[in-house]
Amino acid sequence: MKIVGFRELLPATDPNALLDLEAPDPAPAGHDILVRVKAVSVNPVDTKLRSRAQPAPGQVRILGFDAAGVVEAVGEAVTLFSPGDEVFYAGAIGRQGSNAELQLVDERIVGRKPKSLDYAQAAAMPLTFITAWELLFDRFGVARDGGEGQTLVIIGGAGGVGSALIQLARQLTKLNVVASASRDETRRWVEDLGAHQTFDHTKPLMEELARLGVEAPAYIACLTHSAQHFPQVSEAIALQGKIGIIEADGDLDIRPLHHKAASIHWEFMFARPQGTPDMIEQHKLLNAVSELVDQGTLRTTLTQVVGKIRAADLLEAHRIVESARTIGKVALEGF
Repeated sequence: MKIVGFRELLPATDPNALLDLEAPDPAPAGHDILVRVKAVSVNPVDTKLRSRAQPAPGQVRILGFDAAGVVEAVGEAVTLFSPGDEVFYAGAIGRQGSNAELQLVDERIVGRKPKSLDYAQAAAMPLTFITAWELLFDRFGVARDGGEGQTLVIIGGAGGVGSALIQLARQLTKLNVVASASRDETRRWVEDLGAHQTFDHTKPLMEELARLGVEAPAYIACLTHSAQHFPQVSEAIALQGKIGIIEADGDLDIRPLHHKAASIHWEFMFARPQGTPDMIEQHKLLNAVSELVDQGTLRTTLTQVVGKIRAADLLEAHRIVESARTIGKVALEGF
């Protein structure tokens, strides 16, 4: 099978940072399904691993998490899928990735692809929607159709996770959704996704919230540059409020949260795929997302198809993601 992998840590500007290679076809066993990959999406985790996770000598690491494709074969313990099923998923951080013609993935973290989307549109969704769903409903504990009279502030509203979180909060809860956007194009994007109000995260948070008439939000999702924003987030959060973070980009001083009895919640969507007792919840939530897409309640956040699943096009996608100016998601389709 064709794969795209790397052997050494190189910048995305180096044409050898990712390589077009061949590998033996894998065979499924146990709960694994074998998926013929049709499309993938690139996330910040791909770029971070490419620049930090050195493979062992003589080994090749295949990146890629978001994927959509067709089940080719199944392991003996599989009960959720059959050959021919169309699926989408975000994979597991400890296994070889989706930048390959064929990939093994545990059925318990796979969902049925939305029928109304093509493969690239579907591949743009799993990682970010899993992250947003788990943060909103599992970490924050917001109830479906709950949150009336409370505000959710999202820092990083136009990114992949922010674009998913805005939709979930607006469509499935009664929260007042306030999302950051520092450019005209990002402001239009987050408003179109459903944000009730927007603010500029390059300006002081307290001043921006005061301008909007937002006092002490119950929930703040800090989805980018957490260490930079955390002092202002700690000041803004309500008494007994909840702060959600998805990246560890610096030290955080949590002492200011003490007198507020406020809490901080880490969201890491790769925790369940490591084998938690409830890992099948990702299968369930992806199926729920799929149904909501087909009902017209949620939509894909795909904004650009960069090319095919090959080294040169994947490196271009990595460069786009590393620019930190991406709106929504970028995908690649076909080999």
